[in-house]
Amino acid sequence: MRIAVLGAGSWGTALAIQLARSGDQVMLWHHDEARAARIQQVRENERYVPGVHLPDNLTITADLGAALAGAELVVDVVPSQVVREVTTRALPHLGADAIVCCASKGIEQGSLMTMEEVLAEVLPPAMADQVCFLAGPSFAKEVARGLPAAVVVASRSEAAAKTMAGALHGGALRVYHTDDIVGAELGGALKNIIAIACGVADGVGLGLNARAALITRGLAEITRLAVAQGGNPLTLAGLAGMGDLVLTATGDLSRNRRVGLALGQGRTLADILDELGEVAEGVITTDTARQLALRVGVEMPITEQIYAMLYEDKPVQLALKDLMGRERKAERS
Repeated sequence: MRIAVLGAGSWGTALAIQLARSGDQVMLWHHDEARAARIQQVRENERYVPGVHLPDNLTITADLGAALAGAELVVDVVPSQVVREVTTRALPHLGADAIVCCASKGIEQGSLMTMEEVLAEVLPPAMADQVCFLAGPSFAKEVARGLPAAVVVASRSEAAAKTMAGALHGGALRVYHTDDIVGAELGGALKNIIAIACGVADGVGLGLNARAALITRGLAEITRLAVAQGGNPLTLAGLAGMGDLVLTATGDLSRNRRVGLALGQGRTLADILDELGEVAEGVITTDTARQLALRVGVEMPITEQIYAMLYEDKPVQLALKDLMGRERKAERS
């Protein structure tokens, strides 16, 4: 099979490597011509996945048309806020029968659309059953190195889900599939907010009890919003929900957790993001998820406090006081 991966950041590179391990011909598109040429030459993405040699059947290019030519499977791994732009640019080069898998996690600014809704606006209606989404606990550097992981592909078409899952599945990566796109997408997007919260708590030194409480109550508010949007609550108890949340909220490779840690230690958001050098999706998702929750009438108290810290410079201790001082209630209410 001929596969195109759009986006040569850490996750895009890792997925391209994993897809190439099966022997398929993989084209990895990088938006920057000089960086694409460098990666192709040295056979390593030194910036994002250092120390991992790229398979011989993986080619890096900055030519979007060349990357997509003849591709039977297209994996979109660009930051969520440019998914619409990149997919629109890719559209003239997409084959009518190509399966499109989105591995980007977020909610679009302005429209408050999920990536499924964005792709539904950009792609022809005839391609609706050829779209799927990738979620689940998976740090890019570990997948690139071939360490064990399990992920899930969501699609309304079982055939599309099985094709994508089959292309990825192998070696140390186990791939499941589901028909719950809403639950998988929102679980993958919203966990980044809770990861920031857990990082803040650890940065301040609030202890392991606090982290466990944030993960559990964070999952509760993620589930509330996902169910309000039509998701299945059981999805949020699986890989796309609890699995991804635990990994991102506790793992040292998590960019969003690192943002929270630095906030808890008193650093400014601007300095943190400048040093990070990569997209931390949770920063924007905190804003978009809060707006979406307000629009549909779903209570998300942790998200509210993280928003206040990120966008209103609310002191960490005051945010904690307001969060802990909320009126007591039944757990499942």
